Amino acid sequence: MSQDNATTLVGTSALIERLLKGQFVCRTTDEDGWRALKNPDTRERVEVYLNQINRTIGSAGDGEVFFCGYQQLGDNERKVISSQFKDICNALIPLVEWLVLVQEGSGNDAPLSEGAAVRLTELQTRIEDTPAFREQLAKISHYRLFGSTSSHVDAQIKLVFKRLVELGYLTKPNADKQIFIATGKLDYLYEVIRFIDETEGLSLEAQAETATQRDLV
Repeated sequence: MSQDNATTLVGTSALIERLLKGQFVCRTTDEDGWRALKNPDTRERVEVYLNQINRTIGSAGDGEVFFCGYQQLGDNERKVISSQFKDICNALIPLVEWLVLVQEGSGNDAPLSEGAAVRLTELQTRIEDTPAFREQLAKISHYRLFGSTSSHVDAQIKLVFKRLVELGYLTKPNADKQIFIATGKLDYLYEVIRFIDETEGLSLEAQAETATQRDLV
């Protein structure tokens, strides 16, 4: 390995570690890492390194979100991917219902995507003032993915958002403010939904557009 390549890899070692841990790199979660992977030369060097351990850089959200995948699939790799896909599928319904609630409760025309902000206090007020939203939140919060046992909106919504930060779908830049930012993992989720739609005809993505469709009716 040349000195230049070695220097580049040392500088991007933290980025490579994030990718290998299964994290999603986007402008919201890691702008420096995102810029590095948007640079063709740096991305190629990282790709060459990953290829040595049967990994490759994958992307979602029109090339704005990066993650690590397998370069070639053997039995062991298929088992890992199958397990990961199963986990995502098990979480799909709670996540889609949450996306619909946020879209309707925030009055947005489109589903939440990377970089969009959700102001928890404002959303909570809308939910508390709307019986249908309160019912939706109660249902969502009691899914196994979130595991709430509370009957209070405040406790339910805070637990849901805390869990979504832990899962990597949201980030909270300022600990003192109840403002959450959507990460690129949501854009990856949409691509998984589209894949399932195309292969299984489940039409899950349509649920995330329910609010817009209702407005048009």
